[in-house]
Amino acid sequence: MLGDIIIAKPNAYIAFAGKRVIEQTLNKIVPEGSQAAEYLFHKGLFDPIVPRNPLKGVLSSGYDRFDRKEGIVCIFRWGFPGKNRRIFLRFLMKDIQSIRIEVKEGIYARRVLYMEIRGLGDVPLTRTDENLTPREIEQKAAELAYFLRVPIEVF
Repeated sequence: MLGDIIIAKPNAYIAFAGKRVIEQTLNKIVPEGSQAAEYLFHKGLFDPIVPRNPLKGVLSSGYDRFDRKEGIVCIFRWGFPGKNRRIFLRFLMKDIQSIRIEVKEGIYARRVLYMEIRGLGDVPLTRTDENLTPREIEQKAAELAYFLRVPIEVF
């Protein structure tokens, strides 16, 4: 299975030609801002919009792969520097029991998304430094639970 991750920079201008050229060629008005990365992100063209400075951290943090055709889930992360820093977990989709959201509010608010695996317990899917809003974590959980066809639990 092959896949792409498409990343854009904030405020990037994404188009095959400039606004004026498109308007003159097609005789149509191009809406203002319709070629901006932020607009196209909301239309599903990009995965994340990431500024250049944290880009290396985003790319090197790892990935989650959900393959419905093969019925497997792979989780890859880079752990702490050292000899055994590569973390690779592989599960069967049928062993996923639920998606769990853990919310702890207060001075050190924490919102974590977990995948509960039969016989293995909970596997965290969000980074500890990922500061998601309640709406963002709820959206991620809903999309993943829908894709995996499992329930969502909130703690």
